[in-house]
Amino acid sequence: MLEIKNIYKSFGNLQVLKDISISIGKSEIVAIVGPSGAGKTTLLQIAGTLEKPDSGSVLFNGTELIGMKDKKLSAFRNSNMGFVFQFHQLLPEFTAQENVALPALIAGSSKKNAMKKAAYILTQLGLAERMNHKPAAMSGGERQRTAIARALINDPEIIFADEPTGSLDSANRLEIQDIFVDLRDRLGQTIVMVTHDSSLAAIADRIIEMADGKVLPPAIELEIETVDSPEEDSLSIIDPLDTGGDGCQNLIGDGVEEVGKPVD
Repeated sequence: MLEIKNIYKSFGNLQVLKDISISIGKSEIVAIVGPSGAGKTTLLQIAGTLEKPDSGSVLFNGTELIGMKDKKLSAFRNSNMGFVFQFHQLLPEFTAQENVALPALIAGSSKKNAMKKAAYILTQLGLAERMNHKPAAMSGGERQRTAIARALINDPEIIFADEPTGSLDSANRLEIQDIFVDLRDRLGQTIVMVTHDSSLAAIADRIIEMADGKVLPPAIELEIETVDSPEEDSLSIIDPLDTGGDGCQNLIGDGVEEVGKPVD
């Protein structure tokens, strides 16, 4: 669905992204994790066309988005992508229903249809009694669920979420997690999220770890098993690279050499 290839991005003399290439499949939840300053949010913004890279390519179902004219890109983004931010970004002068309906109105829907669909989505997210309230009269969890409803109004193919649980308490964090899982399982929704929340990352089908503007390679998992011994119990680590044979072995180049033996 989404292919990001060889992305570089700098702000002044600071290089934030360094040759980033990732792909996102349909109906998967992907979590992007890493320390502050790793480039996670910048990558998310480039993937969602909110920021332009210095170089590289962003393909959405085969369509190149980099270089697309601003007006066309805005229409494409509004129709195909939804966004959820840490601090909801709801307009304070509008009710929950009106906030949710706005992207549909921008896309050309009639007010009647947009408001009807907004009411339906808010009801599905447990906000039927709150849709006529303005953001100031809603709890943090209610505001964030409203933001998710707004992201869903145009039936986007992908939702980008930047720290969606970062400002919530534990109960509301769990509620957002359940909503994301339900959207994937019931609607086949694709979700890409940046998070420092380990419990939110745990629901992801795939985790992409970043550091210093780069995507880190996946860690090699080691299987640990207990080996019975007549004398004492000991732990043995089974290395997936171990090719068998006597004694400890070290993979060097294309050949396997015993540790301590000079390599020819």
